[in-house]
Amino acid sequence: MKFIEMITPVDCIVTEESTLKDAIEWMYRKKWNLLPVMDFEQRLIGVFTRSSLFQMVLNEVPLSSSIGPFIKRNAETIQLDTPYERIETVVKESRVGTGVVLDEWGKVTGILTKTDMVMSLLQSTRTLKYQLETILQHSNLGVLMTNAKREIIYVNAKLCQMSGFTEVDMLHQNAKALFPQLSTAFSTEHSILPISFQQYKTVLSISSYQIDGQDNGYIVLFQDVSEIERMAEELQTVKHLKKSLETVLENAYDGILMTDEKKKVRMVSPPLLELFNLTLNDVLHQPVEKVLPQLHLEKVYHTETAEVSDFLEINGIKYIVRRIPILQEGKVIGAIGKVMFRQLNEVSELFKKLQRAENKASFYHQQYRQAESARFTWEHIWSIDSYMEKLKKSAAKAAKGRSTVLIRGESGTGKELFAHAIHNSSARSDGKFVIVNCAAIPEDLLESEFFGYEEGAFTGARKNGKIGKFDLANGGTLFLDEIGDMSVTLQAKLLRVLQEREFYRVGGNTKIHVDVRIITATNRNLEEMVKEGHFREDLYYRLNVISLNVPPLRERPGDISHLISIITAELNSILGTSITGMEDAARKALLHYGWPGNVRELKNVLERAMTFAEHGKIQLEDLPDYMIKNIPMAEDSMQVSVVEHAELEAIKKALLQMKGNKVKAARLLGISRSGLYEKIKKYQLPY
Repeated sequence: MKFIEMITPVDCIVTEESTLKDAIEWMYRKKWNLLPVMDFEQRLIGVFTRSSLFQMVLNEVPLSSSIGPFIKRNAETIQLDTPYERIETVVKESRVGTGVVLDEWGKVTGILTKTDMVMSLLQSTRTLKYQLETILQHSNLGVLMTNAKREIIYVNAKLCQMSGFTEVDMLHQNAKALFPQLSTAFSTEHSILPISFQQYKTVLSISSYQIDGQDNGYIVLFQDVSEIERMAEELQTVKHLKKSLETVLENAYDGILMTDEKKKVRMVSPPLLELFNLTLNDVLHQPVEKVLPQLHLEKVYHTETAEVSDFLEINGIKYIVRRIPILQEGKVIGAIGKVMFRQLNEVSELFKKLQRAENKASFYHQQYRQAESARFTWEHIWSIDSYMEKLKKSAAKAAKGRSTVLIRGESGTGKELFAHAIHNSSARSDGKFVIVNCAAIPEDLLESEFFGYEEGAFTGARKNGKIGKFDLANGGTLFLDEIGDMSVTLQAKLLRVLQEREFYRVGGNTKIHVDVRIITATNRNLEEMVKEGHFREDLYYRLNVISLNVPPLRERPGDISHLISIITAELNSILGTSITGMEDAARKALLHYGWPGNVRELKNVLERAMTFAEHGKIQLEDLPDYMIKNIPMAEDSMQVSVVEHAELEAIKKALLQMKGNKVKAARLLGISRSGLYEKIKKYQLPY
């Protein structure tokens, strides 16, 4: 029968004593999906499949170990005298792609490979259309068919993709002329030769077929067989899976969900599906943020830190989610979500405490809602200075941890912006960001602001008491600005809270436990204050775990022009102005000024100048007098002339804007009323 010609003779002997290394070498060499395992009389014992290979690798079996324990004993076989219809059925129903062929004495005589199966089906079909459809159904091969003259009569899309030729380029062309590699192949049927098409590393398999029972045409199959690369990828996937499964087993919980490095669900336990009323098909291989957004599992891909959620609820069932990143060689390759909802006996006490605190919590709820949130991110810290960019990167790294951060720098440099950005890029970004200006609150009220007070704690205290900043910031960040202005007495109480993570409200006797990250800022020299006894040394070391020094604007002059452009655009939107630029003299004045008030002062100066500007551009006279006097001039007389001209124009604008009201004009100019009268007299103005 014709199909017998497709049987490849077996020229390898695999026995129960063969090693894993032997099996890998034979599979790679023969391009088979399974190996027939025989005794020394060549009788079939079983088969060793690719899944068996993966199982041994997963179990970390040494290459020198025998494959015996992993042999599949029940293997479907094909006899040499098997009817053609039976061969056709086996081909159509085959999942493995390879079958073991036995002779009449039950000895292994060969295997029927997937390519042989395709050829068998080709011979069994009645039309060329059905032949090509069958090939494309059974494998992802590049296909070329010739007539007896070796002229190409059919190609498929896969071959076009592999070769780079279009169908028009190939049809009716001589196959050997178009593909010189076929010259040797046409001389021998069933030949297998290596060939490369662009990025594809393939093997070429060729078989002949009869045309009208006479001359032979040829069918050529091109198969991508980068087996080494493919096997390496598969083994790497197995390693990832093994690592993920180990992590799951180490962190088992009521409900478990596992995602891969692309944040897609790879495994989910039945209890978790039951909790959320989902099926496996709803969840598997889907983005986790799409199918189970309430778990917020994607967060740990950024923080790379395990975390626990607050109490959540679905259909009246309370649950807690623990999110765990799966790390391999410092990279997040997946995540695990552990959901606890069945161990009610362990968490019932927590629910009871929540119920007992319900009345008090309802009072505090409104105050919690009044807590501030961080408004700024790293994008709001405008700079092109290399040191500032380095400082932002260091601060971003510090944000990922829990350590206290001390931000130092002159007033107006943007210390508070850094504090906002650190909170927003931390694992606590969903929590509160509470600001306390230690210099703005009277010392006798600072303690109650920090810790709150109970009802009746002192005369004038609110009914029901008041929660403090530490309460408001629980689970989030507390930013203590101007920390150097805090009294020594309050420093001691702050130190205790930092050490113990607990405090008493003023007038209270119940310990309040808090989880707060502290960020502080100051423009004072804390080291000198420690030496002078104005700042506790132990608190200094507690706060100075990570120190960030924001440089003044005068030390990064390249930022001045950069900030002018950005702030001008921002103020145009806020003020409703249409300032398009700045005259050279005005820009020169800004660039040569020392900016003791830093970025804050620059913004105030620009706001004033844009309010005064009348010609679409900021001019020298639109700037404050104290800045104009600092302009470097070659000659003093020229400087005096420029200053006087600018001063005169500023006075005219102020009087005109205030409709001649000298009190308001003087206030706008920042001088006294008597000073304005003197200047009006000096410049002989008609007012």
